[in-house]
Amino acid sequence: MPRGRYSLHDPHDHTPLAEENFHCAPGPSGWRYVSQLTTPSGDPAGSVDLALDDLGRPIRLELHASGWQVRGAALDGVTWVRTDPTGTHATEGNVRAHAFTGTSPAFLIATARLLRLTPDASATRVRLVAFTDPVLAPRTLDQSWALITRETHATDNGPLAVEEYQVTALDTGEQHTVHLSGDVVLSAPGIELEDLESPPSTFA
Repeated sequence: MPRGRYSLHDPHDHTPLAEENFHCAPGPSGWRYVSQLTTPSGDPAGSVDLALDDLGRPIRLELHASGWQVRGAALDGVTWVRTDPTGTHATEGNVRAHAFTGTSPAFLIATARLLRLTPDASATRVRLVAFTDPVLAPRTLDQSWALITRETHATDNGPLAVEEYQVTALDTGEQHTVHLSGDVVLSAPGIELEDLESPPSTFA
């Protein structure tokens, strides 16, 4: 069960945004990721709880940020309920999309798990619903994912398999690179792995 800490920053000007303390693990029916976020000053900033089924589909998502809450799952595309900080207003949404995304590294792992790309395959288009900070506002976006390389590196704890993905935002054409190892993000725009207490899990 990997347990560790990511630092999140603005990918353009590198302003620190939050730290995300996480643990995650595959199970008999899929994969689960749980994290708590804190501001750079150490104040609570929200949480992430994401569970995938064995095919990589989101069977449960719960996000908290700035008093706002989102609960969602894959249902007729993806469906969610967003509740305001007072708890008096709840808005339901549904989009014909494949999965969710957001600032948490969990969503990069989830998308890669859903697509299950191979290095010799062409880029795959995926439609996602992003919940944007600070109020978890939903936004539908289209991306293209391609697995560029899959390499194994020797480490003190044994071989480490690293996958390099090229992700393209189809509305702007902007491209960026994501490096994953099992269920841990090694590097991505706005994300730095600061601490990892145990090796990444490997998916069957």
